[in-house]
Amino acid sequence: MAGLSHRQTEILNIARAFGRVMVEDLAKRFEVSAQTIRKDLNDLCDQRSLTRIHGGAIIASGVENLAYEARRFVAAEEKRAIGIAAASRIPNGCSLFINIGTTTEEVASALTSHEDLLVITNNLNVAMLLYRHPRIEVIVAGGAVRRADGAVIGSTAISLIGQFKVDYAIIGASAIDEEGALLDFDYREVQAAQAIIANARSVMLVADSTKLRRSAPVRIAHLSQIQTFVTDAPLPAGLASICSHRGIEVVEAMEKPAADIDDSGGESAPAVAPTPIRVR
Repeated sequence: MAGLSHRQTEILNIARAFGRVMVEDLAKRFEVSAQTIRKDLNDLCDQRSLTRIHGGAIIASGVENLAYEARRFVAAEEKRAIGIAAASRIPNGCSLFINIGTTTEEVASALTSHEDLLVITNNLNVAMLLYRHPRIEVIVAGGAVRRADGAVIGSTAISLIGQFKVDYAIIGASAIDEEGALLDFDYREVQAAQAIIANARSVMLVADSTKLRRSAPVRIAHLSQIQTFVTDAPLPAGLASICSHRGIEVVEAMEKPAADIDDSGGESAPAVAPTPIRVR
């Protein structure tokens, strides 16, 4: 990209490979000060190549998602806490959909000690996590498998989803805008998510706070269509107001000061360990 220094180009390449970059790691790698790296990140953010997060930055894209393996590195600790918090709200002896996504996979990982579950999924990674457990029955939607991430998409998958009416749906989103729209990148994946929402009695959104600083072109649904939102940090005032007025239960899976939602690109206080769960 024109106008970038060699170091900034390398930083961008690292971000594209791993999904995110951290100030401390980059300072050590390039043997420069943290302040120098922050300036590089701010320059890249000004060009809309990166988006700042606490302690670093992630790739910024409004039209194309990160590679699936790279997304596993983004907010990994937060996603794990969200998965545990979400699974704790799923009772034994129920049926549920689990959609594609790295955060929904964390929910599946945290469900392995549950009993008498029926799980319908279009996520091969979720199926691989759960099928070995004798008290969990797994049904996989049929259809074309997206090589990039193991998602099963298309009309056949949607048809199978429509044959069920389940107790809970666990869905993710690539982005959430300030008006409460849940957004994603692939319209075929969105069609499956919409079918899941339409055929569940209760919908649980699992999404970390980095999704509030991203954009994507395809609308999945609106916050008003979900019943529970499990995230890692306090919501911005606008989204919190939507959830309050719509009666949406918001579960904060990690105790974080509001300063961690860092729109300015500066550093903020470190997060507290992800043990408490706050319900608002």
